[in-house]
This record gives sequence, C-alpha cells and structure tokens, in this order.
Amino acid sequence: MLANSLISDVVPSVSSTEKGQKVLNSMDVFRVSHLPVVDEGHFRGIVSDKFIYDLNLLEDSIGKEVEKFDTTHVHENQHIFEVAMLMYKLKLSVIAVLNSAHEYMGAITLYDLARRFARYFSLQEMGGIIVLEVNEIDYSLAQISQIVESNETKILSFFMNRLPGTHTLELVLKLDRVDLSSVIQSFMRYDYAVKGVYLDHSMLSDLYQDRYDQFMKFMNI
Repeated sequence: MLANSLISDVVPSVSSTEKGQKVLNSMDVFRVSHLPVVDEGHFRGIVSDKFIYDLNLLEDSIGKEVEKFDTTHVHENQHIFEVAMLMYKLKLSVIAVLNSAHEYMGAITLYDLARRFARYFSLQEMGGIIVLEVNEIDYSLAQISQIVESNETKILSFFMNRLPGTHTLELVLKLDRVDLSSVIQSFMRYDYAVKGVYLDHSMLSDLYQDRYDQFMKFMNI
C-alpha cells in the first residue's frame, strides 16, 4: 500500500496568508495538530499548533515565519510502513504527499493510517487469536507457520513485540479459524508458551481495541 492511496479526502491545506487563529480553528475542526501549507499548488511546509503558539502568530499570517516551516513530506510511491515510521519519529498527526515533480497531492492523517493498518492486518476478518511468548533465539516464523498450516489453518496477520528489558518476544497470530484447539495442542507439543487465546467476538473486540490503543501510543499522539 503506497502513500498516494492513503491521502485523506477530508483534511484541507491552508495558505501561508492565513492568520494563526484561523489555522488553529481548522485544526480543531479536523482534530489534528498539524496542517500542510500550500500556496498555488506549491508545498511550503507543515505548521503545527505548537508552532503558532510558540511564535505568537495568532493574529499574524503564518507566512510571517515561512522560513521556519517544517518541510517534511513523503512521495506518492512510498510504502505505508515508511509513512508510519516518519510520522512516528517526528510526532506528526498529518504529513504531506508530493508527486515526482514535487507538486502537492494531498495529506495523510494519523487516523487514515490507523484505519488502513486495521485493514492491512485483517482485523475485520473472523477467526481466533493465539498469543505466544518465545525467547528471541528460538524464534522461527517458518516453524510457526508450519505448525499452524499442518492443522489446516492459515495465518491472516501477525504481530511481534519485544517485551521491554528482556530477550522475550510476544507473538500475536490472527488465524482463519475460531476453533483453535488442535493448533494450541501442536504449539504445546513444540514447547511454545501459549499466553492467551481469544475465541469469541467480545474477546476479539477487546484485543483489537488493545492493539489499536498500542498502535496509537506507538505513534505517540
């Protein structure tokens, strides 16, 4: 999935001639803390609410400090993972997308990113979830896949998280079956620590919400 398919059809750009207060009002409406500044199709940079307050631009046009705009952007053919990492590193709620001619195409919001990740990881598909813990030295995706598929089951999505301060990995497998008893037994025969199993809809909803909350925390917004 590329950046050009993630562009928001709602969040607008603002002009450098607009006053800081008007820009802040737009941010409030769209529940973001950044907006792209575009003049006649030319991307000038990203402006944040902090930028406006720090430079006391409430009653002045934001273009007064145009040379201080953050010009961070992505190009239309960059992958969703690259977009996510850049937004995470720079703590952006919105990022601009430019084409190969460096022309402004639109913006991606953190909400757009989270919504697409939900589709990317098959969270809307029915099935069960198994949570494993393994020592990183024992981790083998090939073996895990073989165990799952030997039970006529497929992995729909896969999450891996290193537990802080340890060499232990938490693995979350979304599978295409609700009855996971045979898969669980196979993991136990291979000495995997099965830390959790989520089967019914309410439990799955709770887990999805937890993963979404962790993702939002990861993006640091």
